[in-house]
Amino acid sequence: MAINKRTQQRGAGNPQTIVSASASSNHSRFSEDKPVPPLSIFRPIQLVTELLTNHAHFWKMAGLLFLVEILLNFVIIKKIPCKYYIDWIAYMQEVSGYLKGETDYTKLRGDTGPLVYPAGFVYIYSALYYITDLGKNILKGQWIFMGLYLLNLGVVFAIYSKDKAVCLYSEANKGVDLMHSNSNTPSLRIYFSQIPPYVLIPLCLSKRLHSIYVLRLFNDPVAMFLLFAATLAFLLAVSVKMNILLFFPAFGFLIWQTQGFFGTIVQLVVILLVQSYLRKAFEFSRVFQYKWTVNWKFLDEKTFLSEDV
Repeated sequence: MAINKRTQQRGAGNPQTIVSASASSNHSRFSEDKPVPPLSIFRPIQLVTELLTNHAHFWKMAGLLFLVEILLNFVIIKKIPCKYYIDWIAYMQEVSGYLKGETDYTKLRGDTGPLVYPAGFVYIYSALYYITDLGKNILKGQWIFMGLYLLNLGVVFAIYSKDKAVCLYSEANKGVDLMHSNSNTPSLRIYFSQIPPYVLIPLCLSKRLHSIYVLRLFNDPVAMFLLFAATLAFLLAVSVKMNILLFFPAFGFLIWQTQGFFGTIVQLVVILLVQSYLRKAFEFSRVFQYKWTVNWKFLDEKTFLSEDV
């Protein structure tokens, strides 16, 4: 759709005005120019092609994958023995100490060693402790984590649905740079090409991910759900597991933008208040025992424990 003269006059000398004035109208008209073809089971090739490549069918594909995941997780829980729940047992031992009245972080421990997770972990797994009959009903915990997996998957699907790529095209000058264009930019078309639904499929193919959620009942799923749910829930996510601190630079930048220098300092001071809690919950110098690692078994124990590495 060519930009009309009135829009050009309003945006003369200001290319950003041209973009903002035309983007929404072109988006809607572009959708009108290319109506979404109806899906039909009698045209299987077109059906599959549209489901995989047309963003208009994004949520149809997401819904199909969601149904497959419900069935798959149900089969995993029913058919695959839950043999690797040593972490779950350790979690329950650690929170049981807290529930018995112990609040000194240095004295809370389980079979795998001392408690090394922040307070949010303690509160969440304390609730799970009671829900799962003092941690003994692991099957009930598996159903809970299946629900968490599906909830997390839905949030990630929603994040993907908002992603879009903007394709700029000019009939007279292909590849016009809007940031350096002027009011005489001819026949400019703006297309919004959103990501195709097939990108959702790899999200459901991880054997490791299914194991972490419904067979091992790790605390990572809780932390990652809180992170994906909203950027503003960052603090809650960190309270579950400290590897979420890898995302802290971006979160810190947001605090800096909204709170300024002194506000950022205040926020950091609040985080650093309790020393004994901090020493164990965020103990970066601690050494993880080699026998409990899964992802680093390709290293020998000496290399794994080496401070140089």
